[in-house]
Amino acid sequence: MPTLDVKIPSMGESITSGVLAKWHVRDGDFVKKDQPLFELETDKITTEGTAEAAGRVALKAAMGSEVKIGQLVATIEIVAETGERKPDAGKQGVTASASSLPPSPSESIRSPVSGLRNPPAVRRLAAETGIDPATVAGTGKGGRVTKTDLLAAAGAAAQTPEVKAQRAEDRGQKPASPEPEPASPARYTRRKLTPLRQRLAQRLVQAQREAAMLTTFNEVDMSAVRDLRVKYQEPFTKKHGIKLGFMSFFVKAVVRALQEVPAVNAQLDGDTVVENHYHDIGVAVSTDRGLMVPVLRDCDRVSFADIEQQLATAAQKAREGKMTLADLEGGVFTITNGGVFGSLLSTPILNAPQCAILGMHAIQDRPVAVNGQVVIRPMMYLALSYDHRIVDGREAVTFLVKVKQAIEASTLQQLGL
Repeated sequence: MPTLDVKIPSMGESITSGVLAKWHVRDGDFVKKDQPLFELETDKITTEGTAEAAGRVALKAAMGSEVKIGQLVATIEIVAETGERKPDAGKQGVTASASSLPPSPSESIRSPVSGLRNPPAVRRLAAETGIDPATVAGTGKGGRVTKTDLLAAAGAAAQTPEVKAQRAEDRGQKPASPEPEPASPARYTRRKLTPLRQRLAQRLVQAQREAAMLTTFNEVDMSAVRDLRVKYQEPFTKKHGIKLGFMSFFVKAVVRALQEVPAVNAQLDGDTVVENHYHDIGVAVSTDRGLMVPVLRDCDRVSFADIEQQLATAAQKAREGKMTLADLEGGVFTITNGGVFGSLLSTPILNAPQCAILGMHAIQDRPVAVNGQVVIRPMMYLALSYDHRIVDGREAVTFLVKVKQAIEASTLQQLGL
């Protein structure tokens, strides 16, 4: 029958290898066309390999091994989609009936002293250990071979709880219940960093080593955004088919601030400053594989609903390991939200080659002074980390104030209702 090779596909010039993180099938399974076969983890993305035809699969690479682009990892014997997997011949041989097997020596050998058949427990243990009872000196009544004798002959320690209990039973005494030994927990485990974690670590260290990174802070009153979400969540969801979150407000606020302070929408290329004139915003997404930053496109020209839809799609793809390089490239600015995990304040690290990143934090009701009076408002700390080589403090602080003002002035008209 024809055979189809399953090879690691090309995923861009910058990716040359990866780790075969998971097999979704077993060796010998019948697979359908387009069925997921394996999960490949690289230093940038995690992707799935699928079957290009139906047939029986033979695995050629072990899970956890490093594989190169173009390497053969499996073959598919192309057959019709019929029948179940046939049992192995070896397993069929094991299922032969007991009556067809020759009798075990322990079934026919009698006690050498008494001439009586050995007890069932002795015969069972003899069959399990392969020890002939006739070769063991019996210590039971009338010289019979006991279970303890067989255990001792098999090399069991004479003072183990099992032997003690059996000897007490042989003497007609009630054996004491052995105390279970507490399991000793492992003091540590070791695991290799995944390619994605390794790449993430390299980028973070590189950003701290190469950039003149500085962070400025401010706080924002979330009352306007909170009230809009409470009041218009239902009509927004009915009209657009998706819920209204906090992130879309911050994406729009960042776009407005970038337009007013274009120096932040730039990056350094050697001794040249590259100023961007588009607004593709990256949003950090935490997954069990590591941090990923999918990019939302043309945020200056799309609606709140479009941003929420892009966010939902990107988050799902990231968590399912279906993110592509195209989803991660081209961002001019990054937003990260540690507040969803309870973070009150932090200094985010730059997502190179971008020159700035905004950190959102937890919303807390706090007393603040408004018009000379102390009131309770839902407040959030904001942190803007920036590359001081190309962004001055005046520009960074102005940018963060513009974000604050946009959030606090959020209106119904922005929601497209």
